[in-house]
Amino acid sequence: MTMNTLTYKGYIARIDFDARDDIFVGRILGVRDIISFHADNTHELRHEFELAVDDYLADCAEQGISPEKPANGKIMLRVPPEVHAASLIAAQASGQSLNQWAAKALAAAAIG
Repeated sequence: MTMNTLTYKGYIARIDFDARDDIFVGRILGVRDIISFHADNTHELRHEFELAVDDYLADCAEQGISPEKPANGKIMLRVPPEVHAASLIAAQASGQSLNQWAAKALAAAAIG
């Protein structure tokens, strides 16, 4: 699967093409706030993305709040007990902690 993305200051945006309006539309992923932008061409799109991130960071600073980061490295999952047990056994069989094993499994699934 190919996803069209841009990255800037640790933020990632998904890019789609709106054929109806003939523009590129982007939305920053991994944060609760809705941060979107658009442009007619890819050069302008990158510029608009960077402006959106910089504006978000400036707004947070002005309000005295910490900007939300796309990920902090902590994840909590709820899985069926049989999946938990099978994962724990697979991790132990490979000589890894469940955390190490799960991190590698998630990376393989997400990154390829």
